Amino acid sequence: MRLLLLWILNAVALLAVTWLLPTIEIAGFGTALAAALVLGFINTLVRPVLTLLTLPITVLTLGIFYLVLNGLLFWLASALLPGFQVHGLVSAMVGAILYGVIAWALSALVPPSRG
Repeated sequence: MRLLLLWILNAVALLAVTWLLPTIEIAGFGTALAAALVLGFINTLVRPVLTLLTLPITVLTLGIFYLVLNGLLFWLASALLPGFQVHGLVSAMVGAILYGVIAWALSALVPPSRG
């Protein structure tokens, strides 16, 4: 049940990002749910591999490249989903940061699972 609630809150966070940044567009709540799911899969499966592969450049740039990587993965999610558009890499980077902050704040409202 907690996972379902977090998924919905991530979709709400994505809608909040589209409200804050006019360069990111989403068709509706259904598309936001799909985008949150795709972002979850990308963050779970693709990000660890790319983080490991780009570790040397991340170290050389003192971590700045990690922001670029986040933006690229956010942009990838928009390329995979019709109805979710990100216009430019800078918008993707800012959108990824906002999405992470808003999703973190909303997930803090959910009580931890008991078990």
